[in-house]
Amino acid sequence: MSAVAVLAADGFETIECLTIVDVLRRGGVRVALVSVMSTRDVVTAQQISITCDCTLDEIDFAEFDYIVLPGGMPGTAHLRADERVCDLVREFAATKHVAAICAAPSILGELGLLEGRRATCFPGYEKTFPEGTFAGPKTVVVDGNIITASAMGQALPFALAVLGDIAGDVAVDKVRQGIQL
Repeated sequence: MSAVAVLAADGFETIECLTIVDVLRRGGVRVALVSVMSTRDVVTAQQISITCDCTLDEIDFAEFDYIVLPGGMPGTAHLRADERVCDLVREFAATKHVAAICAAPSILGELGLLEGRRATCFPGYEKTFPEGTFAGPKTVVVDGNIITASAMGQALPFALAVLGDIAGDVAVDKVRQGIQL
């Protein structure tokens, strides 16, 4: 079974981050909530304090198949400014899986990882995408090993798309039934 690392930086969008952790854990997927800050404690864009499972320096990413980048501001800016995060995104996009939501897909665009792909993001952040890449707003886009979603309103479909990619339709159906979706 795949393992997923969800990267959290101060200023992340609460629902975009915690929904995927919740859904994947309900689906039986091993998930680590990883602080990219100097401590395990991070604060969301909505000023909610969260204690992560570990920090970036405490985790062995060789054990993980997916990284997830939640959006929100300034969380996305903090992720993009951290070269360790950028290196991980490049590595996972080349050899494993990356999922990003809201403003965070702009990181993939800035790192040149969306060439020849389709992706979505929060309106306005598609400026970093290569021409012809933007698949439109209010959606989730699966393109090979990269999954993107447009915004908080797509957090649940985004999480279910990642779960489906990892664990299949049976796991998705089980979670959908459990949450009455």
